[in-house]
Amino acid sequence: MSVNTTTTKTAAAVLEEAPLVQGGLTFSGITEKISGVVETKTPQLWWILFGMALSGTLILVGSIGWLVYEGTGIWGLNNPVGWGWAIVNFVFWVGIGHAGTLISAILFLLRQRWRTAINRFAEAMTIVAVICAGIFPAIHVGRIWIAYYMFPLPNSMEMWPNFRSPLLWDVFAVGTYFTVSFLFWFVGLVPDLATFRDRAKTKLRRMVFGILSLGWNNGNRQWRHYELAYLMLAGLATPLVLSVHSVVSTDFATSLIPGWHTTIFPPYFVAGAIFSGFGMVLTLAIIARKVFSLQNLITIDHFEKMNKIILVTGSMVGYAYIMEFFIAWYSGNIYEVFAFVNRGFGNYAWAYWIMFLCNVITPQLFWFRKFRRSIPIMFTLSIFVNIGMWFERFVITVTSLSRDFLPSSWDYYSPTTWDVLTFVGSFGLFFTLFLLFLRFLPLISMSEVKAVLPEADPHHHAGHGEQQGGAA
Repeated sequence: MSVNTTTTKTAAAVLEEAPLVQGGLTFSGITEKISGVVETKTPQLWWILFGMALSGTLILVGSIGWLVYEGTGIWGLNNPVGWGWAIVNFVFWVGIGHAGTLISAILFLLRQRWRTAINRFAEAMTIVAVICAGIFPAIHVGRIWIAYYMFPLPNSMEMWPNFRSPLLWDVFAVGTYFTVSFLFWFVGLVPDLATFRDRAKTKLRRMVFGILSLGWNNGNRQWRHYELAYLMLAGLATPLVLSVHSVVSTDFATSLIPGWHTTIFPPYFVAGAIFSGFGMVLTLAIIARKVFSLQNLITIDHFEKMNKIILVTGSMVGYAYIMEFFIAWYSGNIYEVFAFVNRGFGNYAWAYWIMFLCNVITPQLFWFRKFRRSIPIMFTLSIFVNIGMWFERFVITVTSLSRDFLPSSWDYYSPTTWDVLTFVGSFGLFFTLFLLFLRFLPLISMSEVKAVLPEADPHHHAGHGEQQGGAA
């Protein structure tokens, strides 16, 4: 009997979840903590990171400027590899943008309360990543000054975009995703912006936050409208997570190039996008937690849950890699068989096995609880995920194009210095915008975090009293 009781208590202790907010923070304590990030002196580490990121942004500006002056000949494109790093980077950044909407919208609809500490900056990451993604198709067209032709704008020449072009599908898919994600992010910000407005000590700050908070006064009617709008936007954003990368993958799948013409691409790309997005969220959350001392709000349990999602989606991606080989063999198509054998053992085998190592092998370490809760290990593995997912896009794009149907046209693709600088510069833009968000806007949703405190339950004090009475 005593053994059973001990076992039951041990099982209960294992299943019981730790508090989502630690350190004994109260409602006012949460407000002070998150507002303090904006209102107190900027940490020195933030300035160092911002200086590095701004340098990267200047590199991007310089690279694009030279591209506009000289043309796409400065890149390593050749015949037959007409899609190079620009498209690889585009798909990479779109994938990064997926985790923000997933954490915010899908986990919100599933009533996962642990999302509250990380959803705000995950949404911001989505906005910034999609901005970075949008740069690459625009500069890849070569003549950037007429990129507006991709939009169906009325004109006197009655020239319209080619609606059968995958490039146009990207414009609509990414444009819609960005618009809904931005609205979802901004609507969630409104109550916290009003808090900043009420705490503002300068006229300029009060005016800016007053405009952005749209007259919010914490009224009951406003809260009901806010929650309804937030729910509707979450419902709109959820299918977009699935649709955007499905459209991007269809860009490849509608062609006849061996290795691209496959029906597994949409689910495979979506799983990979969520995988890479969570990898980047993890990287950013660890940095933000360290820079602004947010250990009580972003806890180890939050990281462990994200690591479990990385483990699941990484396994799905690994399954897709294996199934590609099986389907190529099972199809009996010699071109498909050659394409996949070439990926694993051809000129770009080094890229394929880096991808496989980073995306399939290393995430398996998260089966062990010790590794899921270790900050140095999870930070290292999140970097591996980001590297591996970039290489996945590189492998898909370059290996198929460089070895198409005609051996006489085969060529080896190598990036130039300008390819590398443009990619590095896009990271600079990404981190510049993200660091500005961390410094000037509420990086964690105060209203949502307060809602997960035990004190937020109207019956909390009564229930506590009953428990005490019952125990007595």
